[in-house]
Amino acid sequence: MPKYVIEREIPGAGKLSAEQLKAISQTSCGVLSNMGPQIQWVHSYVTDNKIYCIYNAPNEEMVREHAKQGGFPANSVSRVTSIIDPTTAE
Repeated sequence: MPKYVIEREIPGAGKLSAEQLKAISQTSCGVLSNMGPQIQWVHSYVTDNKIYCIYNAPNEEMVREHAKQGGFPANSVSRVTSIIDPTTAE
């Protein structure tokens, strides 16, 4: 299944409390549950003013629909074409 990186611009994201992050996560999981098993949230990285999310989904439209239903920004949705790590250099 295709993998996507979603960039969400959320000013002050890095200062969100554990409870706020939990609430965002619960909202996301609720939307995912309603959308069915074909879209999966892998994990997210929280930075100062953005959250970068990794999703498995059949297409970009489904990723954007998740954002719409959850009330999340999806400023950029990019399909992952390759994954590299230090072992790629071997």
